[in-house]
Amino acid sequence: MYITCLDLEGVLVPEIWIAFAEASGIPELKRTTRDEPDYDKLMRWRIGILKEHGLGLKDIQETIEKIDPLPGAKEFLDKLRELGQVIIISDTFTQFAKPLMKKLGWPTIFCNSLEVAPDGEITGFKMRIEKSKYTTVKALQSIGFETIASGDSYNDLGMIEASKAGFLFRSRSRRTIQGSQRSRRMMSSLRRSKRRWKNSRNLMEKIPHKKDI
Repeated sequence: MYITCLDLEGVLVPEIWIAFAEASGIPELKRTTRDEPDYDKLMRWRIGILKEHGLGLKDIQETIEKIDPLPGAKEFLDKLRELGQVIIISDTFTQFAKPLMKKLGWPTIFCNSLEVAPDGEITGFKMRIEKSKYTTVKALQSIGFETIASGDSYNDLGMIEASKAGFLFRSRSRRTIQGSQRSRRMMSSLRRSKRRWKNSRNLMEKIPHKKDI
């Protein structure tokens, strides 16, 4: 038995913080784990920027409400869930995820939570568990599941490398896979699977949409 474990942002939906950076006019907030692999450091820096500009949870949620899944993401996820179990493992937060999960058809998501003051100021965050993606994959394996994992950034490498099969999806930074002992083997596998992925995408394009039915 296997479970597919997917990252959320950059794989199924656009990056939330990049969208908010554009909506708020604060380009510094475009930094993601592709730029700063230390997530704790990155989040504390983001919270500092929000405080400096007097922005809170409501401001970010208003932007999230306008975010749609990436083209084909929901159809892909629907098909994947027909074939087996899927869990989204994300470093995002429950306060951000709900409207996105609704648009994706309410898949299962494991994520974290924000600490929010009564006035809406984001004061901190609570991670579900240390190295949550890697730890979750190992926990699933410990109860008899094999895992397939996909993500787009440095913080996805743990679950990708720990899984029976793993793929980087549209990773923009070559630094993401540098230093990984398995990076060369992963890249070789990705090159071999490129044609298979293209064929799968062509198949997905043939699935009729509601307007075609």
